[in-house]
Amino acid sequence: MNSTSLSRSAPDLLACKPQVDAFFDQRTCSVQYVVSDPASGACALIDPVLDYDEKSGCTATTSADALLAFVQEQDLTVEWILDTHPHADHFSASGYLKDQTGATTAIGEQVVAVQRLWKEIYNLPDGFPTDGSQWDRLFADGDVFRIGDMDASVMFSPGHTLASVTYVIGDAAFIHDTLFMPDFGTARCDFPGGDARALWRTIQSILSLPEHTRLFSGHDYRPGGRAAAWESSVASQKAHNTHLNQAGTEEQFVALRKARDAMLPMPKLILHALQVNTAGGRLPVPEGNGLRYLKIPLDALPCAVWE
Repeated sequence: MNSTSLSRSAPDLLACKPQVDAFFDQRTCSVQYVVSDPASGACALIDPVLDYDEKSGCTATTSADALLAFVQEQDLTVEWILDTHPHADHFSASGYLKDQTGATTAIGEQVVAVQRLWKEIYNLPDGFPTDGSQWDRLFADGDVFRIGDMDASVMFSPGHTLASVTYVIGDAAFIHDTLFMPDFGTARCDFPGGDARALWRTIQSILSLPEHTRLFSGHDYRPGGRAAAWESSVASQKAHNTHLNQAGTEEQFVALRKARDAMLPMPKLILHALQVNTAGGRLPVPEGNGLRYLKIPLDALPCAVWE
């Protein structure tokens, strides 16, 4: 942890119990969170979704507006809009929600590496900033911030992406695409900048939190058609995570992850989403005819095996 690290001890940080309300997005299997301080009514929005239909090119704010409606109904004050990483399977609504609430936006400081990588892939103009300035704050590992009267800390959590972070808020940790529900296992690491070895080490850091820590995942793919779920614990992940049960060492995990990832198709929205999400959830600026355009690079990512 760096010099801006914990203002209170870890047990103190975990002593409070934030209210966590989850909103499951059926289209992308993403989970958005409203995390609130019961004492002050302050809250943070984590990984909000901007609706996008790839067939028509239409965007909408239905999912994000549901968060705003909930916040208003509960008489909460949005202090933070937090991205855990630049997502590859949905558009971030951080920019839209910033405009609606004025809250502080934040992401991990290594987003600049992701911006540099994807700026090259998209061949974006020189004027596209790769300094993270699209967010109000860039978090380093160990940084502490406050949501109302609650302290929250940041854990750098690479592996799925170069820039992923985990937010530990009281007894709750928002672990994005690292560990899914135990019956689904762990996140893929084959995106540009991904690293299975780094993910193993990230998982060990998360599982070093107290056993009772509530873990909130960023997606649920409902294996076997079960109902959507998103909350586990350190104890349940240690006992039941299917990938960790199969791979008890770093080398075994890396081998398992690489074998699984080699069989997975790329997310259908990865090329759509990254140019929006590396811009802080901002859509491309309108061109002369008033329309916005996404840019899709051809043959830039590994291709599926053709039959």
